[in-house]
Amino acid sequence: MQCAYIMGISHPVRNFDGRVIAIVRRNGGKGIVWVVAPKSTRFIIHEIKDAIDFAEGKNGYHIECFYESSCGAVVFRDDGRERRFLLIRNKRSAHWGFPKGHMERGESKEQTAMREVREETGIDIELLPDFSRSSEYTIQGRIEKNVVIFLGKAQQTTITRQEEEIDECGWFAFGDAMDTLNYDNDKRILTQAHEYFTQHAGV
Repeated sequence: MQCAYIMGISHPVRNFDGRVIAIVRRNGGKGIVWVVAPKSTRFIIHEIKDAIDFAEGKNGYHIECFYESSCGAVVFRDDGRERRFLLIRNKRSAHWGFPKGHMERGESKEQTAMREVREETGIDIELLPDFSRSSEYTIQGRIEKNVVIFLGKAQQTTITRQEEEIDECGWFAFGDAMDTLNYDNDKRILTQAHEYFTQHAGV
């Protein structure tokens, strides 16, 4: 018999219109359990773990989650002549983009962005107000990913690359950064960040 955990429902319902958001694989080949939730909700892996650990903790298990949430930042600095933007090339994807990573338990989105920039590049940032952009896409046709990108002013210029995660990183002028970025979503966000400076002179 197939079992399932239902998340996101706090009262009895006559009909449930949901979807599978994760699979719980019990250690030792002891079977799997579906995790389902209403279509309008999103849960990340530690939220699922908190919800089911009371029942599964004794078994030992692994969660395969079909939704990921990451946060990062468009990091910039002014060198006295022009504004430059920090880009990284991740070892796993081999694509150029912004520093970003998964949210950890208890973090806000802003805290995640600041921590990930610091871990991947050694740069501390100050987040600017009123700038937050989202990007959504699907990984390998099955995992939905949401990325929230903030705008952060670098507090120093020296980069300390996280060698196990990052192949390359550097400071780019706007035009060069646009040519270097691989994905249209990232180019859109960088363009919006560039426009932000026009609207907020003196930043």
